[in-house]
Amino acid sequence: MLPYVLRRTAGMVPTLLIISFLIFLIIELPPGDYLSNQIEQLRAQGEAASVAKLEFLRQEFALDRPFFERYAVWLGAWPGPNGFDGLIQGNWGWSFEFEKPVGEVVSGTLLLTVVLNFATILFVYIVSFPIGIYSATRQYSWGDYGFTFVGYLGLATPNFLLGLILLFLMNEYFGVSVGGLMAPQFIGEPMSLDKFLSILSHLIVPTLVIGTAGTAAMIRRLRANLLDELHRQYVTTARAKGLSERKVVLKYPLRMALNPFIADIGNLIPSLVSGSVIVSVVLNLPTVGPILLAALQSQDQYLAGFILLFVAVLTLIGMLVSDLLLAVLDPRIRLGKQAAA
Repeated sequence: MLPYVLRRTAGMVPTLLIISFLIFLIIELPPGDYLSNQIEQLRAQGEAASVAKLEFLRQEFALDRPFFERYAVWLGAWPGPNGFDGLIQGNWGWSFEFEKPVGEVVSGTLLLTVVLNFATILFVYIVSFPIGIYSATRQYSWGDYGFTFVGYLGLATPNFLLGLILLFLMNEYFGVSVGGLMAPQFIGEPMSLDKFLSILSHLIVPTLVIGTAGTAAMIRRLRANLLDELHRQYVTTARAKGLSERKVVLKYPLRMALNPFIADIGNLIPSLVSGSVIVSVVLNLPTVGPILLAALQSQDQYLAGFILLFVAVLTLIGMLVSDLLLAVLDPRIRLGKQAAA
């Protein structure tokens, strides 16, 4: 197992290099950049002194260099105005919109983003697992029809609309504000037990809102996979041998049906981050979603590039976890090369 983990971890390096190049390329596709746009506006207003300052910043951050050189400087593989000082060296870049290092802009949101995504993934699997099994083992029952209907509602309802509804209901009937991920008095304060409990209580509504669509999709996927396995010949043979229905379902069909279910862990992370951008704005959540949206709108390339790369790292970690769980779950999956028989 350990050699496999080491090989997979080492394989993430070239994957991240390719992803970082694609991210930088896509961000650079629109004409101009943040400073170029500001320079054009100042020139139109006749403010020569400010234009000179922004021109200096373009040189300071290597924005006047060719594309591949800008990418290499951002990565830290090519010397910039300050030498080798990029992502590899731990410099996440400079945010022109916020006029501070990217690390200071996102420092308070990265951990909360990870916590929210982890809580949402737990919610998706904890809820969809028993419901999917119930629907498959009681096909065409009233419960199956009911969960199917609720699942379609979950898939069809936009996350931000559900968030607005819950905001209204909680405020109208319970007098509770569900915005944010903690009580106002804990914002900017060091972590404590009271702050931790406040975060947990505020995670309930965002987790429910963001995880609804994913839960509905997972229920349908697990139900379909398990139904397919339950109609196979080995299940009929197990029933003919007199095994109880519980053992028939749990022994092999469920384990085989869980493969795609577990494999989706890595795919959930980017979809949760991208799907939570509008929800984060509606619920006033201090996550990277609203910051990413603002960075893309203003062409703040280094800030947007780092956040997208951060999501890519989370996705690769999620895929590694899903592969390891699949290897434990399914004995047919081997982690290493097998000798030919």
